[in-house]
Amino acid sequence: MSAAAWQAPPQALRGVRVLDFSHVIAGPFATFQLARMGAEVIKVERPGGGDVMRRSGSGAHAFTALNAGKQARAIDLATPPGRAEALDLARQADLMVDNYRPGVLERHGLGYEQVKAINPRIVYCAISGYGRSDPALAARGAYDHVVQGLTGMAMLAGQECDPPIKVGFPVIDAATGLVGALAMMAALRERDQTGHGSFLDVSMWASALQLMYPFACDVLSTGQEIARVGNKGFSGSPAADMFACRDGWLALGANTPQHIAALMQVLGVDPQRYAPLLDAGSGKGPAFARARDPAAFRELLAEQLAGHPAAELEQRLNDAGVPAARVRSLREFTQQAVDTGLLQPLVLGAGEERAVTPGLGWRVAR
Repeated sequence: MSAAAWQAPPQALRGVRVLDFSHVIAGPFATFQLARMGAEVIKVERPGGGDVMRRSGSGAHAFTALNAGKQARAIDLATPPGRAEALDLARQADLMVDNYRPGVLERHGLGYEQVKAINPRIVYCAISGYGRSDPALAARGAYDHVVQGLTGMAMLAGQECDPPIKVGFPVIDAATGLVGALAMMAALRERDQTGHGSFLDVSMWASALQLMYPFACDVLSTGQEIARVGNKGFSGSPAADMFACRDGWLALGANTPQHIAALMQVLGVDPQRYAPLLDAGSGKGPAFARARDPAAFRELLAEQLAGHPAAELEQRLNDAGVPAARVRSLREFTQQAVDTGLLQPLVLGAGEERAVTPGLGWRVAR
């Protein structure tokens, strides 16, 4: 399909009004998604400073990337006129987002029950670290790395006996924003059908479990811990790992016996050298490869890969049907994606507040 056939996201939420009491990443990312789909988002900030992201060390573009397309409104909720203004906005809203600690907006007369009394059709989305279901936890503050530690995510990275290792970016903050946006879209659709609003409890811990979904299901189903595998692929294949090459690293995904055979053919390795190290399998159909001696097989493979350029191997292996990618930095990947047309960046704002973003992560073909 030609590039001209891809258009901007549809304005599916045109006419929807969102009252946004959120700051930093999770809440603003949720309402940013809604704004990009056509919703009118009114972002309420405290006078004299506002969202801390306005003063982020990353620069003004960090705020723009999460808040472009919203109407900023400075309202002092500690004053009667400020509370009256906020309540008037809530009365006219379809969606309201509360990303403060549980209880903060309630103290200002803007909790769910208080808003529902003046706007029964409101969809009220409360985004917090621990959610609202456990009063003993609800009031706790949370940050991304804290929740990575809480939920076991930091004990999945790395290898056995390593200390906890967090994911290298605020993955739970971003995921919570996406979960919140999805929840609000679903609640709006339900309201269209029933006429009733709702309260949405979106938490960072629950979003973390969604990110770890297959593993969370495994633990819940078996009661067993998940082994830490470092850079190895989750398939368990001995050729699904990251290997040092002559000029960098190669992420290799040779998961099946067929993949391994093709890999060794590309490398020019005699099957007699590696076949004895592999499990012959049951012969009952496709399966992930397994090694009789994983250490010896990896040593053989690492030795063969070390002398090859990673970029050359990436091309040759993919041509042979073996998933592989030279390890890149984020900067290198995004530049390459822009140059090839894989990524079509979205520019928000101007001047010092100009932000170039990857967009919403999906496109629509017309």
